[in-house]
Amino acid sequence: MKAMLSTQPGGPDSLALTEQEDKSPGAGEVAIRIHAAGVNFPDLLIIADMYQFKPERPFAPGGEVSGVVESVGEGVDNLKEGDRVLAMMLNGGYATRAVVPANTAIKIPDNMPFDEAAGFLLTYGTTRHGLAQRGDLKEGETLFILGATGGVGSAAIELGKAMGAKVVAGVSSEEKAKIAKEFGADETLVYPKGELDRDAQKAFSAAIKEACRGEGPDVIYDPVGGDYAEPAFRSINWKGRYLVIGFPAGIPKIPLNLPLLKGADLVGVFWGAHTGREPEAHKENLKALFQLYGEGKIRPRISQTYKLEDAGKALQALADRTATGKLVLDCT
Repeated sequence: MKAMLSTQPGGPDSLALTEQEDKSPGAGEVAIRIHAAGVNFPDLLIIADMYQFKPERPFAPGGEVSGVVESVGEGVDNLKEGDRVLAMMLNGGYATRAVVPANTAIKIPDNMPFDEAAGFLLTYGTTRHGLAQRGDLKEGETLFILGATGGVGSAAIELGKAMGAKVVAGVSSEEKAKIAKEFGADETLVYPKGELDRDAQKAFSAAIKEACRGEGPDVIYDPVGGDYAEPAFRSINWKGRYLVIGFPAGIPKIPLNLPLLKGADLVGVFWGAHTGREPEAHKENLKALFQLYGEGKIRPRISQTYKLEDAGKALQALADRTATGKLVLDCT
C-alpha cells in the first residue's frame, strides 16, 4: 500500500509518499481498498501537532475515506467483501488502503460516487449535528453562515434550506457570492479579508443585521473565527445561537457581556465527540442525511480532485482559503 506520511511536524509540504506492508484486519475490523479520501482543515492541524489528538509518527493524515471492503476480520457480520462503504477515522486516510473498526464503516448507496462519499460524512455530519442538536434551527428562522463556500459552509447552506430557514451566506469575494447562490443561499454578504479594525467590525455587524431582516440572525454558523466572530455575534438576534465550528482565521475572544445582553447562546459543536457520546442521535442524523441525499436536497460539491501524491497541494489550498466546496484525493 502507498500512503502520504507525516514524519515530523510541519505544513502541507512535509508529507512524503511512501510504501508500507498491507495490514490484515483483526477481530471486529475490516480492510478497505480506498478509492477517495476527503481533505479537511483538521488534517492541516494534525500534521502540525496543533490538533486535540497527536498520533504517533509516522502517520498518514486523513479522517474520511470511501472505497470497497477488501476483507473482514473475525466476528464481523455487518459487512462483507465487495461492499461499497465510507468510513471515519482519526488519521490514515491519505493512503490506498486502511484497516478500520467495522462499526465505523457505513454502506453507501449504489448511486453515490466514491468522491462524493469521501466528502459526505464529516461536513454534513458536523453541520447536521450543529444545526439540529446544538443550534435548534427552526423553520422560518434566519441562518447566517461565515465561510459559506467552504466544505462545511456549503453543507450549511444546503441543510439550512432543507430545514426551512432563510439562509444568508457570508463570503469573502463576489465570485464566492455567486457560488453560494448556486448552492442555494437566499442572500449573500461579501465581507472584507484580513484584519478588521473597530470601524470595519461595526460596519460588518450592521451589514449582517440588515441582510437578516433587520433583526439579525437567529443562528450563526461560524467555521472561520478570527476578527469576524465578535462583530457577527454582535449582530445576533434575541435568543440567538452562535455555533462555534472552527477557527482557521484564529481563535477569537468574545466578550461575555454579549451573550448576556442578547440573551444568546454561545455553543460549541464537536461532532467527533458527539458520535461517540450520543450514538443514537448520530444514527438518526445519518438516516436523515442519507434520506436528504436520496431526495437530491444535499450533495457534496467536489470542486477539485487531487492525486494522492498531490495531497500537499490540496492542503495548501485549504491553508490559503482559496478552496470552495469539497476537496478530495483520488487514491486509486
